[in-house]
Parts: sequence; C-alpha cells; structure tokens
Amino acid sequence: MKVLKKATLKVRDRLRTKMERNILAHISHPFIVKLHYAFQTEGKLYLILDFLRGGDLFTRLSKEVMFTEEDVKFYLAELTLALEHLHSLGIVYRDLKPENILLDADGHIKVTDFGLSKESIDSEKKTYSFCGTIEYMAPEVINRRGHSCAADFWSLGVLMFEMLTGHLPFQGHDRKDTMTQILKAKLTMPHFLSPDAQSLLRALFKRNAANRLGAGPDGGKEIRRHSFFASINFDRLLRKEISPPFKPAVTTIDSTLYFDPEFTKRTPKDSPAVPPSATAHELFRGFSFVSPSVVDDKKDVKKMRTIPTAKTHSITDDYILEEEIGTGTFSVVRRCIMKTTKREFAVKIIKKSACDPSEEVDILLRHGHHPHIVKLFDVYEDEAHVNLVLEYCRGGEMLDRYGMRLAN
Repeated sequence: MKVLKKATLKVRDRLRTKMERNILAHISHPFIVKLHYAFQTEGKLYLILDFLRGGDLFTRLSKEVMFTEEDVKFYLAELTLALEHLHSLGIVYRDLKPENILLDADGHIKVTDFGLSKESIDSEKKTYSFCGTIEYMAPEVINRRGHSCAADFWSLGVLMFEMLTGHLPFQGHDRKDTMTQILKAKLTMPHFLSPDAQSLLRALFKRNAANRLGAGPDGGKEIRRHSFFASINFDRLLRKEISPPFKPAVTTIDSTLYFDPEFTKRTPKDSPAVPPSATAHELFRGFSFVSPSVVDDKKDVKKMRTIPTAKTHSITDDYILEEEIGTGTFSVVRRCIMKTTKREFAVKIIKKSACDPSEEVDILLRHGHHPHIVKLFDVYEDEAHVNLVLEYCRGGEMLDRYGMRLAN
C-alpha cells in the first residue's frame, strides 16, 4: 500500500501522483505492477498494489554484484516487453532503475513507480521535462532538447551494463560530472562481455536518439530481434512459460524475507494528516478506483453499488440516446431524449472502472439548485457505468467559443 499525505505534496508531486494513478488504472500486463484499488481520505491518498514478495532487483544485484549473461538476458527480455507495452499506449516510463524493478514470488519482474511517467507521447511528439535518476538518464533528457520513448531504451542499456558488470557505465564524482560523462565520455566496454552483449549495448548507447535501437517504427521489436535475444521465445516469455533464473525463497503468502528489516520491524501505524488546500482537494476528485479484475472476482457484481440512490434499470428504458456531444478522460457525453416528455437532456456516461463518480453526484445533488451550476435530473447505474442525466446546455463549451474567436 502506497500512502501519500496530500498537504505535504508539492504541486508537481500532486500532478505526478494523479498521473501515476491514471496510468496504473489503464495498464494490464504480466510484467507491470497492478493497481487493485485507489481511494482517499480527507488528508491522504492510498494506492493498493501487488504485494511482490521477491523484493527489488537492486537488492539482488547488491548481494550478487553482477549477474550472468543468461540472467541478464531473461530480465532484460521481460523489461523490453513491459516497455514495449507502455510505449504502445503512448507512455514514456522515464525512471528505469533496479530499485523500480520488483520480483514476484516466482522470480518474474514487475515494473513499478510511475510517478515520473508521461502520457500521450507518440513517435511525432516529444516531452521536455528534466526528470529521472541522473545515472540512468538519456543524453536528450539531460540536454533538455526533447525526448520520447527512445529515452527508456538508453536507460535499458544502463541497466544492462550495470547488471553485467556490477557498475554504472557513466558515473562521475558529482551530478554535474556524471551528466557531462553521459553527454561526452567514451564508453569503456569490458572485454569479458560476449560479442552479442557488446553489440546490443552499443546499439542502445547511441547519443543521437534517432539512431538508437528501438527508436524506429517497430520500437521494442527492434530490440527483441537483436542476436543477444536469439535464444528467447518472447511468446512463451509473455505467457510466463520460461522459468526465471532466480526464485525467491518465500514460503508464506506474507513473507517479508526480501525486504529491509529496518522497515519491516517497525510497527505499522496510520499517522495523522493535515487536510490539504481546496485546490489540492479539487485535483484529486475522482481519484478512487477499483480494478475490473476485482469486480469480476465478486460473485454478485450487481450488489456493488457506487451510487446508492441510482436507478438500476437500463437508462434506455426511459431515454433515447442520441449523438455524442463531448468527451472526457473517463467519460463521454451524449444528447438524449426522455421518451415520455420528448424533452432533451445530456447524459454523462462514466466508466466505473476508471473513476469514482460518487463525489460528483453528491456535489450536483447538493448544489444543483444554483442558477449557474448544471442541474442533475436522474442517475442510472449498471455493472460498468454510471449515467448522469443533466440539463442540456445548447451553447456548448466556453473553450470552443474562445477558440473560434481566436481563429477569427
């Protein structure tokens, strides 16, 4: 369980936390940590994630100093599949390092911590944030000239080098020196590495991102086709049909053997939190989340109600749904007509798996009498959606009007 105090989060960290929640809510992949629930209290945010009993890759690396090439090949292959999936969704991970790679009870990897990730990035777009862990940053991140998904593959190269040799490829005596080395220093390639390993590292350590392996239209597939992975069947790997090189010695479901005793010996307690500002509270509206897999596991899904007062029969029994008139991150808005009166309304259709609409309904019910707040007339709920029947405002959005004036 990841717990954050709202009041202590800086504005940037609030946005990153909301981003992490949004990304995790939409990802389902065998090598990426799964979000099961997200909820909040007045002062805190909670993310309920997989409990991965194998600890992190950093702990294993620090104990063994370096891995065999076969070990590295396995972990790197699973990581490549995870990154390829993220990139296919337009997500740049941006924080690849051993501490963010966890091992499950069988020894398979799970990528975690999406606080620095960036959404909506495709082959034509770049992002310019300076973020990540210095030693794993790509040159284009450091020089702030814009980066895309290819930056993750530079970090993959750093991780590969570290696992094979026991040390980082570029590390100065301070942050500035490390950044200078990443931008300019010649890579010293250990001779004990196989020709295939050296070839892959050189292909990943291209300072010109456009020339880097994985930067082309095939993305991670380019890396998977490299001769270093010739012995890996990626289809079987994705199905977890290949045994990991290391299986954690965990015997119980709540084993903490691979976690630092400094933390596990502490008594868990929920410390008090100061309520945040009104702005912070508004940002986290709709933060709550229940994984669809959790819902599917319930024997009686129909009893899981988000809005106690909502009507349970189909909205189409009472309304005719017409054209789409608006879209949001987790919802769409359509014009609708009440069958009995022929009156027009707008229906906001919200995915229950993506957000909790209960707060929005509560506010509309309490303040809908105000002349400048849209009025809520009906609420319908089924297994997947909550439908809010609202007054139909024919004038459209103010943003659209503003855009038209600018265009003219």
